[in-house]
Amino acid sequence: MTGGVDSPPGPAAPYTGPVTIGVLLVTLRLPSRSLKEKRSIVRPIVERLRNRFNAAIAEVGALDTVGESVIAAAIISNDPRHADAQLAAIAEALRGLRADAELVDIETDLIEY
Repeated sequence: MTGGVDSPPGPAAPYTGPVTIGVLLVTLRLPSRSLKEKRSIVRPIVERLRNRFNAAIAEVGALDTVGESVIAAAIISNDPRHADAQLAAIAEALRGLRADAELVDIETDLIEY
C-alpha cells in the first residue's frame, strides 16, 4: 500500500511476568430479622466496596441465613505486596461501613499464577 500508511504491528509477545490473584473472604454477623432486611444491609456494602476499589466484590456465602453474610473480594495484580495491601484496605473499609455489622472472620489468600 502506498501513501505512507504504516503496516499493522505484528502480534504482541505473550506476557510472562508474575500474576497474583488476591482473595478476601469476610464473614459478617448482621442485625437483620429477615432476608429482605439482610439484603438491604448487604447490597449497599457490596456496592460501596465495588465503587471504591478496583475489585470484584460479591456476597458468596450464607445467602439464605438471616443474620450472617460472607462477602468475597478478588483482585489481580503483578505485585503480591500490592495485592495484599489492596485486600487489607478492603477489609479495613468494610470495618467502617456499618457499626452494627460484626466482623466474625477474615481470610485472605494470595495465589501466584
